[in-house]
Amino acid sequence: MRDPQAFAELVNLHQGRVRTVLRKLTHGQSALADELAQECFLKAWQSLPSFRGDARFSTWLHRIAYLEFLQYQRKASQGVSSPVHHPTPEFLNGDEPDQALRLDVQKALASLSPMECAAIVHCYHADMSHAEAAQVLGLPLGTLKSHVLRGREKLRHLLSAWQPTYSRKNAP
Repeated sequence: MRDPQAFAELVNLHQGRVRTVLRKLTHGQSALADELAQECFLKAWQSLPSFRGDARFSTWLHRIAYLEFLQYQRKASQGVSSPVHHPTPEFLNGDEPDQALRLDVQKALASLSPMECAAIVHCYHADMSHAEAAQVLGLPLGTLKSHVLRGREKLRHLLSAWQPTYSRKNAP
């Protein structure tokens, strides 16, 4: 029998990372990412008996989240009506240059191919190994590494001229 309290603890442990990854994949659409995360956790709860332990729980959970994201994309591309989600960049309290950089990184991620973006997000934002990210994305390891390399190179080029709007030295 499944223990709801134990699952609640697992959700509390993993929801931050799952929501962060989904927000990156949805290019800052917080409401959409939260909705997809909720679906992910519901599916994980329903599928918990089928969890075989072949991968870490977090890898399995991120795979479910990624499949939810892909399912949303397929429905959206087929014109299936769904709530309209407008991008809402998330700014943490902090310095203005940091906020500008977050927005520029978000825009740069949006310019990558979907698989490059997913590979970068899982390897760098979710802090997964290449092997874990390959499992989540359902890719051979070499293919995942190629997407990461291409995505990193594009990001390096897109963000190479990034300059904050003001210098910390000039700040009051």
